[in-house]
Amino acid sequence: MIFKDARDYQILFLSLFLVLGIGTRDWTIRPEFILVAIATCLATQLVMGYGSFFLAQKSWIPAFAGMTGRFAGMTGLDSTNHQSGKRYNHFTDNFSVLASLKSALITGLGLSLLLRADNYTTIAIAAFLAIASKFIFQFNHKHFFNPGNFGIIGALLLTKDAWVSPGQWGEDWWYLFLFLGAGGMVLKRVGRWDTTATFLAVYALLEVGRNFWLGWTFDVLCHRLMSGSLLLFALFMITDPRSIPNARISRIIWAVSIAILTFLLRNYFFMADAVFWALFTLSPLTLVLDYLWNAPRFNWWKTGNSPMGEIYS
Repeated sequence: MIFKDARDYQILFLSLFLVLGIGTRDWTIRPEFILVAIATCLATQLVMGYGSFFLAQKSWIPAFAGMTGRFAGMTGLDSTNHQSGKRYNHFTDNFSVLASLKSALITGLGLSLLLRADNYTTIAIAAFLAIASKFIFQFNHKHFFNPGNFGIIGALLLTKDAWVSPGQWGEDWWYLFLFLGAGGMVLKRVGRWDTTATFLAVYALLEVGRNFWLGWTFDVLCHRLMSGSLLLFALFMITDPRSIPNARISRIIWAVSIAILTFLLRNYFFMADAVFWALFTLSPLTLVLDYLWNAPRFNWWKTGNSPMGEIYS
């Protein structure tokens, strides 16, 4: 049912932001680029999702069998894992692959909002890398890079025509209330408000201290903090429950680290897209924090008997 899944809210709000950006901010983004981003994300998710699904059942493939021993013995409609004794339903796992298209759509919309390029191929490369990162960079069936962030950084590194425009939303106050309201609804559903609050509080405190130390006016501080891209990052990217640390204390430490690194990169290395580089650099820290503080892993849906969502979402 629509809006039962928190991702339904994300899709609705990100689509709204995209329409507002084009309509009220006069973005020069071409509709074809949006279609390329979304289509590439969906296609990559389907191909790699079903590919992983079928490979997981082929325990006769030696190289893959060692990685997917928990799925060995899966034959027919219902099958039993001989290691755990658990039974899995292939219709349920097939549904997990299809349901994961919501996450891919969110990634495509996020790339359309944040990434700019001159060529279709650049957008396609970013979208492909974003989704592929979920399947390649995994540990214990959890991906630790945010897909959209990985796609943006990949495009910046591998192409010559990609860029991020942090100031594309201007400084209008009504955008602030819109982002906070929409983001608050999503965060309430996924329970990751602590990550956003910690990141924004620490980053704002650092900017306030620097502004006071340099003797700048309040207008300068507002200019540095009133960024639509910063809010989108804090509300919709840094809070991805599938790639960030599981335990609350881990998420707080992680958010503080990203805020500090963002501050340093922006003010001492003069990187306008510092938030994206900070998240990319510190994403592997998730593995360490999950090891130090063990907590249940977030799942978009509760199937009760299928681990497949851990791979495909």
